[in-house]
Amino acid sequence: MNEKLPFVPGKVYHRRNDIHKIYGGNWQSGICPSSQYPYIFIFSGKSGKQHGYRDGWANADIFEYTGEGQVGDMEFTKGNLALRDQLVNGKRVFLFESVEKGFVKFQCELEIFDFDFFDTHDRIGNERVGIKFFFNRKGANLRIKQSDLQLFEDESEPGFYQIAIPDSTEKESLVKTRIRQGAFRKSVIHRWNYECAVTQFTDTRILIASHIVPWKSATDEQRLDVDNGILLSPTYDALFDKHLISFDERGQIILGNQISESNYNKIGITGKEQIFKLTNGNQNYLEDHRRKFYES
Repeated sequence: MNEKLPFVPGKVYHRRNDIHKIYGGNWQSGICPSSQYPYIFIFSGKSGKQHGYRDGWANADIFEYTGEGQVGDMEFTKGNLALRDQLVNGKRVFLFESVEKGFVKFQCELEIFDFDFFDTHDRIGNERVGIKFFFNRKGANLRIKQSDLQLFEDESEPGFYQIAIPDSTEKESLVKTRIRQGAFRKSVIHRWNYECAVTQFTDTRILIASHIVPWKSATDEQRLDVDNGILLSPTYDALFDKHLISFDERGQIILGNQISESNYNKIGITGKEQIFKLTNGNQNYLEDHRRKFYES
């Protein structure tokens, strides 16, 4: 049975008087657990971007939300801990969007789906590890489970998500990879609705979140930008990563001349492939990819 919403979707509320005065919670924080009700309020707006906060809808049902903590690595304490353990603790999460000073618009009720880490910067400009939460719209019928997005087999083991593991070089390397790539990969998977952009293949265990501008060449901003990602099947990813194929403004595949037509055919590349869901941001990054493609 769905519980009644205490707020009206699309309605604007005075944050201090209509929310915190009634339900409690710190009115100056982005994540506000109520001490009087089983509610957690989260607030999203444009003002946090300079501190490395990036929030928004990855697709129609998944909302990405950056954890709290303006200086140093984000940790699972206070509001971050409350969000991570929302379902275990029987809490309800309500999303509000800032519209003007003191006023917020209620969006919807959310449920925690997943979380991961990413490289970002803090309020004073130092590099740090951020936490990215992935929430599903309550009642949404998702095509995947959280376990479908695991990158490593032991990801569910206790302690895997610890940032520093000094006694294991191999595990530390895995965790560093997780921090650098984990949240971006999941953002790209959600953005492309769990299917290869070219073939519509849907097994996310196999699909690869390809950077259009490669990680090593990208700026910090570009490394985090979901528009700099395309979800591809392994064959297309390998060719795209080496600039042996690219895509034009319409999303039509472009085949390089370093591989013969017969060899393209042997690996299932026909030259008729096309991507139909490119954003303006994807287009900007693909322009750079094509430049390198024609230079190679």
